[in-house]
Amino acid sequence: MSTSAETIASHVRRLPGDLAMWFFILAELTVFAILILAFAVAQMLYPEQFNESRASLDSSIGLALTLSLLTSGLFAALAVEQVRQARSGRAALLLLAALGSSCVYVALKLNEYSHLAGLGLGMEHNTFFTLYWILTGFHFLHVLLGMVILAWLAVHCRRGAYGPDNHSGLESGVLYWHMVDMVWVLLFPLVYVLR
Repeated sequence: MSTSAETIASHVRRLPGDLAMWFFILAELTVFAILILAFAVAQMLYPEQFNESRASLDSSIGLALTLSLLTSGLFAALAVEQVRQARSGRAALLLLAALGSSCVYVALKLNEYSHLAGLGLGMEHNTFFTLYWILTGFHFLHVLLGMVILAWLAVHCRRGAYGPDNHSGLESGVLYWHMVDMVWVLLFPLVYVLR
């Protein structure tokens, strides 16, 4: 009888990562939701201004930013799978690939910020750009923190700190990174595409 209880217990699904990380992610998503709602309401109030201002952005850059974060998220997810299969060395390489892909995002975003600032389209230009800088800047800070986490996870994977029975910390870090790329998937159409 205990064998069947053990079998059932081993098949019970568990929430990946730590509960504390889930609370942190929910708190951060709440802040992003408020900012996204503010952007959407302002767009309804000032549709012409938002359409004209949005024309100053290059949607192909927005798409490249999206692809770089999604690629990074894929590498991070594959790293977790490698650790579950006791291949922490491969996981470390995948996390470094995720970090490299996120560096593409940072380079593109800094270039975009520099371009917009050079055109005089700073935070005080109009309501669209005030919200653009707040939303994308807040997200950018999350990307930078996520990159630190990815690097830390890669080092720990390389040292063999994670294994099939001990990878909750890795899952937590990767969950944070997925929150970062998921938020960008919402920001990209809202900021760059929707008219």
